[in-house]
Amino acid sequence: MGVTFPGEMRQDEVWAGFFARHYNGSRRGLAKRIFANSGVVSRHGAVNPLVEDASGWSTARRMGRYLTEALPLGKDAVGSALNAAGLRPDEIGLFVVCSCTGYATPGLDILLARDLGMAADTQRLFVGHMGCYAALPGLGAASDYVASRGRPAVLLCLELTSLHVQPPSEDPQQIVAHALFSDAAAALVLVPDATGTQVADIAAVTDTATADHMTWDVTDLGFRMGLSPKVPDVLSAYVGDLVGGLLARHGLTLSDVDGWAVHPGGPRILDVVRDQLELPDAALAESRGTLAAHGNCSSPTVLLILDALRRRARGRPRTTVMLAFGPGLTLYGVLLRG
Repeated sequence: MGVTFPGEMRQDEVWAGFFARHYNGSRRGLAKRIFANSGVVSRHGAVNPLVEDASGWSTARRMGRYLTEALPLGKDAVGSALNAAGLRPDEIGLFVVCSCTGYATPGLDILLARDLGMAADTQRLFVGHMGCYAALPGLGAASDYVASRGRPAVLLCLELTSLHVQPPSEDPQQIVAHALFSDAAAALVLVPDATGTQVADIAAVTDTATADHMTWDVTDLGFRMGLSPKVPDVLSAYVGDLVGGLLARHGLTLSDVDGWAVHPGGPRILDVVRDQLELPDAALAESRGTLAAHGNCSSPTVLLILDALRRRARGRPRTTVMLAFGPGLTLYGVLLRG
């Protein structure tokens, strides 16, 4: 695993130094409570609002900054992951990149493959606009490639949500987004015939009837998040069956799971997963700890939690369930063994 972050920001300082003025209207009291109850203590931003106010930037300006900031972060994360795996860049057969916070052509997959020194015949897959759950279908594609082709693959998830701070608004959904989201890059290497952790199975469910509950719209002033307070209620209707079916296909039950890497879309989502699966609070300690230390980094977040679980396990065999959620509404689950 390779993980890298842009500059750190304290949540209370970001509130006092920027968002307290940003929401200096009828919603200021609500905004202050949302920031205080977000579960975020510190987070990261390629664009720090205490230094630069990007809320009035055009989308073109934000996309130019995206490439400037994303390339070194992605190079560092992938390079660290390759070094940890003992592989050279030119040994990689497939390079999967997930990102929904920036667009460019040639994209990150091409430019990073070039800068890292991957081979000309390296295959590439770019996963865009899946949002917070993108790491899991990306992981599935990389795992399938490794199993069928017998060559290593790299998955990179990189998001720069700080580029998309919006102009002042009375919309509570915008306040929630500004209180939660953060920047990060995380990379994972998959190799054939590995004796360590294996992707055993993947499951997904999408409720298209609630597609309007989570949106990510391209506007003249960056990308605008829509985040309904009904999202946790929708997830509560599906998470039990999805996880139960994922485990049952392998003769497992909830008690067989050693680690839970649950995407912290916010404190309420973690509470819903805990309650629906009847998990002890300790089962989601890494998820809550990641939210507190790094915020909601969109697609890299579940990989950050997995990294925290692996460090706690110190290499011991584990059965791990990864869960992430995003537009659709979509719920993805991955079962890891070993």
